[in-house]
Amino acid sequence: MMKKKKREHFNWLGLSFIIVLTSCYPTEELDVPVKDNGVAIETVLDQYIEDNFTKEYGMAIRYKFVDNYVRPGQFVSPPRIEAVRPMLDFIEEFWINPYLEVPNGEVFFREHVPAEIIFLGGLIFNGDGTVTLGTADAGAQITFTNVNAIDPDDDDWRTLQLQTVYHEFAHTVHQRYKLPNAFETIAPEGYTGPGSWFVLTDDDALQRGFVSPYSTSSPNEDFAECVSFFLFDPDFDANFMDLEADCTTDDCITRNEGKIKIAEKLAAIKDHYEKVTGVSLESLRTAVQSRLP
Repeated sequence: MMKKKKREHFNWLGLSFIIVLTSCYPTEELDVPVKDNGVAIETVLDQYIEDNFTKEYGMAIRYKFVDNYVRPGQFVSPPRIEAVRPMLDFIEEFWINPYLEVPNGEVFFREHVPAEIIFLGGLIFNGDGTVTLGTADAGAQITFTNVNAIDPDDDDWRTLQLQTVYHEFAHTVHQRYKLPNAFETIAPEGYTGPGSWFVLTDDDALQRGFVSPYSTSSPNEDFAECVSFFLFDPDFDANFMDLEADCTTDDCITRNEGKIKIAEKLAAIKDHYEKVTGVSLESLRTAVQSRLP
C-alpha cells in the first residue's frame, strides 16, 4: 500500500539531493507554441505511437532525447528503447484510461491533453544540486523522468510517476478556469514561496493546512498537489482529513486545524473542478484507485 511521499524522501534513489517537482510555468499563458510535432516513422514503435497517441489524441511522444528538452545546466540520461513501450502502457492505464471511464472525462481529456509528452531515462540533475522529478510547460508539455527504472509494481516508482502526471495535468484546470473562489485565503499564512518550501517537513506542512511542503510554494501548486494526492493516495482521508481524537498536545491540535483547512480546500476544489470541467474528482479517484495494488 502506498504511503504519502515527500519529494525529498525517495531514499531508494540513494541521493542526497533535494528533489523538486517543477510544473511551474514561467508565465500564465496557455497558448505556448510547441515545436513541430512531425515525427519520422522509422520503427514499429514509432508507428504504434503515431496510431495510438498522435493520431488518437494529438499527443506527440518524444523518447529520442535532444538537448532542448532540458534547460542549460541540467543533466539527464536518455530512455532505454525497451522501456518506452512499457511506459506508454503505464500512462495509458493510469492516466488516460481513468479519464475515458468517467462521465465527461473523455471530452475533457481530449480537449486538454498536452501536445508533447517527453520521456527521460533518469531524473533531471540540476547544477544547484537539486533533482527535478517532472516538468510541465503551460499545458503544452509534460516530461516524465526516471523512465529507465520503470516498475509499475514498485510503490516509489509508481508514486513518482502518478504524482507527476496528476499534478501537472491539474495545472491545466486552474490555467484555463482559474482557482476556486477565495482558494488562496483558506490558509494564507502557510505559503512559503518557491525558494523556501523545502525546509519544511511533512508535519510542518500538515499543520499549516497543506498536503506537502511543495504545496506551500504557491496557491497554484497547492491546488495541483491537492488534486494529485487525492487521486493517487489511497490513505488520503487518514493522512489529511481524519481528525485525531483526544488531542492533548499543541502539535496534535495544530495538525487537526491543518486537516480542517485541507478538507475545506478539497471541497472547494471538487466543486470547482466539476463545475468547470464536468468531471467528478470522486469518480476519477475511484477509477485511479481501482488500478492500484
